[in-house]
Amino acid sequence: MRVYVENGYMRVNNADPSTAAPRCTTAGRKGCDVGALTVPIASVGAMTKQRHDFELNRPGAVIAALPAVLGFVPEKSLVLLSIDDGELGAVMRVDLSDALADQIGHLAEVAACAGPEAAIAVIVDADGAGCPTCNDEYRDLSSTLTDELACHDIELWAVHVVDRVAVGGRWHCVDGCGAGGVVDDPGSSPLAVAAVLDGRRLYARRADLQAVVATDDRAGDASLADLIAEQAASRAQAHRADPTACVRRDLEDAMAAAARVGDGQELAEPELAGLACALSDVEVRDTLYALAVGHSAGDAESLWALLSRSLPVPWRAEALVLLAFSAYARGDGPLAGVSLEAALRCDPGHRMAGMLDTALQSGLRPEHIRELAVTGYRLADRLGVRLPPRRSFGRRAV
Repeated sequence: MRVYVENGYMRVNNADPSTAAPRCTTAGRKGCDVGALTVPIASVGAMTKQRHDFELNRPGAVIAALPAVLGFVPEKSLVLLSIDDGELGAVMRVDLSDALADQIGHLAEVAACAGPEAAIAVIVDADGAGCPTCNDEYRDLSSTLTDELACHDIELWAVHVVDRVAVGGRWHCVDGCGAGGVVDDPGSSPLAVAAVLDGRRLYARRADLQAVVATDDRAGDASLADLIAEQAASRAQAHRADPTACVRRDLEDAMAAAARVGDGQELAEPELAGLACALSDVEVRDTLYALAVGHSAGDAESLWALLSRSLPVPWRAEALVLLAFSAYARGDGPLAGVSLEAALRCDPGHRMAGMLDTALQSGLRPEHIRELAVTGYRLADRLGVRLPPRRSFGRRAV
């Protein structure tokens, strides 16, 4: 089972890292989508600050907010929303499957990473919502989840079953309490409005979100890999001759390419190859993380997304991590999550990808991640490279 955090997930995690529970060390991408910072078995989300007009005591409103939290509309899923100090924290999603009962313990461990006081569960099942036998199974699932969460001092406040997360969807409590009703309009949810204002795109399906980083035809073109190898040899020679000049040139080329991509221009294969080589240099890569907090962050993120789709393995891993960092920094957990998932498939031992993945699953807020960009500005200053000035995030990422 794999677990990861999505903010689209609303990685709306309100836990204070200084007081949160110890970092989770068992989550290691085992099938869980963690949405604020979104996984086949689970997603974790919640990076957008909770609106004052969002009410946790209204199931119809809570269910309607799930697409904004996860970044996509959940189907056939168990969604677990953590609650801390009366506010929404990390939101996790796992696929409904025959093996789910055996994975509840792991889900509870992931939920406990940020030390929430309580949780609410939502079971999304179009086929099973009106099935009495299925509801018996869901009551058993609820009981298991209650016990596992209790092991981490987390109280399960409620479990709701809903047929679909859409206008006209109907929900009911799993324990037969008699409560039930209709789902609010997801598009009008205060959290959906906040997500749009924050610049996050919401997707109809998780597959649509994953398509953002899906490889295109160029990534499988052997000629591009050959060109990268050729340029890598030339760059190595230039780097030996004058390391500072080589790195400076790479940074300036990357920023120029980002500006062109931001204007809707295409990059030729020689440019793609050159960027692939540049991102393989630690000093270049560490400096470029700073672009995520600068005024050209949008252009840079567009470039990283393009490279994520266009470059072959192993070079695409670096672009994916840069994309994940940029998304995380602005509070887009779902995009950060799928980017990290893809990066770790390319390179399971990638240090930065692993660190960001752990931070995402542990509920570390975007403002703390943005602090890493300071190193990039320091490196640029030492190299004599002028980066775009830092921008104010305000409520864009919390």
